[in-house]
Amino acid sequence: MAESAISPRRNENYPEWYQQVIRAADLAENSPVRGCMVIKPWGYALWENVQACLDSLFKETGHVNAYFPLFIPLSFLEKEAEHVEGFAKECAVVTHHRLEAGPDGGLIPSGRLDEPLVVRPTSETIIGASYAKWVQSYRDLPILINQWANVVRWEMRTRLFLRTTEFLWQEGHTAHETRQEAWDETLRMLDVYRRFAEEWMAVPVVTGEKTAVERFPGALNTFSIEAMMQDRKALQSGTSHFLGQNFARASGIRFLSRNGVEDLAWTTSWGVSTRLIGGLIMVHGDDDGMIMPPRLSPSHVVLLPIVRGEKDGGVAAYCREIAEQLRRQTCFGKNLQVVIDERDINAGEKSWSWIKKGIPVIVEIGPRDLQNHSVFVHRRDRSRRERYSQGKDAFVSSMPSLLKEIQDNLLERAKSFMDDHTKRIDGKKEFEDFFTPKNTDKPEIHGGFSLSHWCGNDSCEKEVNDRLGVSIRCIPLQPGDAAPEPGACIWCGKKSLRRVLFAKAY
Repeated sequence: MAESAISPRRNENYPEWYQQVIRAADLAENSPVRGCMVIKPWGYALWENVQACLDSLFKETGHVNAYFPLFIPLSFLEKEAEHVEGFAKECAVVTHHRLEAGPDGGLIPSGRLDEPLVVRPTSETIIGASYAKWVQSYRDLPILINQWANVVRWEMRTRLFLRTTEFLWQEGHTAHETRQEAWDETLRMLDVYRRFAEEWMAVPVVTGEKTAVERFPGALNTFSIEAMMQDRKALQSGTSHFLGQNFARASGIRFLSRNGVEDLAWTTSWGVSTRLIGGLIMVHGDDDGMIMPPRLSPSHVVLLPIVRGEKDGGVAAYCREIAEQLRRQTCFGKNLQVVIDERDINAGEKSWSWIKKGIPVIVEIGPRDLQNHSVFVHRRDRSRRERYSQGKDAFVSSMPSLLKEIQDNLLERAKSFMDDHTKRIDGKKEFEDFFTPKNTDKPEIHGGFSLSHWCGNDSCEKEVNDRLGVSIRCIPLQPGDAAPEPGACIWCGKKSLRRVLFAKAY
């Protein structure tokens, strides 16, 4: 068996493989604060590209950015009972405003606040307070605002990027004159997330509506995009919530309607987070580390001068010439980003460090390449055994099409994987075996997404989760999967009108 850069391999210990990829790719590390992470430059550059792409998509749909407080008065959360109940166990609360020297020489909290402040777990209530001041008439609507921020949710079991006590995200909050406008906004932003996942992240997703059990606290409807990881579990990768008038009522977002009567606004909220980076790792990564989709990679190509001794024979100048030519090329609407790695370290170590980081194209250049006016190319989406030599001019001119080919290949590979592990299951025994691989003689082909019938009762949904650790990820919206299809509930056998998406999930 060939060696790999990451140990253990995916098929040996997937959770530990995931942690080791993050470490090897130098994306992030645990911080001194329990459950929080330090996002390192390569990981943060990836997040900046996620931000830039999404921010552009938001602004194309008429949204603008603003910023709201990190601290939320406890009384604001108490106004929406279902909302506060849903987040109560995850809230971090500030109760004091200064520190004083204690009797043992340490510091102790002093100056108790008149009202405790909750560190932002989500911002519907604090943003609603501003909207209530800004909205007087139907002419003040719609309000289409997004916020880039950090949030805190006191998680008991954390994992870098996937679930941390503090994480980065964006949260859109909109207010509308009519129910239909708010409904259309909810689905429009869900489709923005779908487009971003598939076109930028190269991650295929299933879009659908959450059940009542999985719904965002206080929302009337919650929609999500669900992606399949390589361990065949689902990752909820973005959500869009139709809040109806619940939060408008709690916050007092009222306006004078076109008919001259007071009415409540209709609101939405929607968001994605640094969890997307965890998804990228688990969808595209291999046993050698991270694989970056070119549309999001912090850099597209790295040039590695391979020389022996102090004299490079012109290799460094040759690399700079190629870099300049590459940077004049454009792909995905921007100039190519090129790195020349001139670190004084072993050539093999240098190459493997970029393989583990997942940069799309790695180019080794030595004296022989200089003589032949060529380069030695490794596409990160393919094995190192498939490296090839190519003429310099042909390589430079082909880079935009090569990057597009890599992007398309990653999406197609991920889509094939998801399709291969998505089954329409109608029998309870088959359903149980599908999600219990140890009960079968071929565990490697079991687990994934099951499109199965559900009667609509919360009790069946909860029992499936308790017994198998499987949840209803969504009620699909895609044509075909979304069509009504009478059947029998996979668990209780009662009448069902359609299939839903079952999976184990992060």
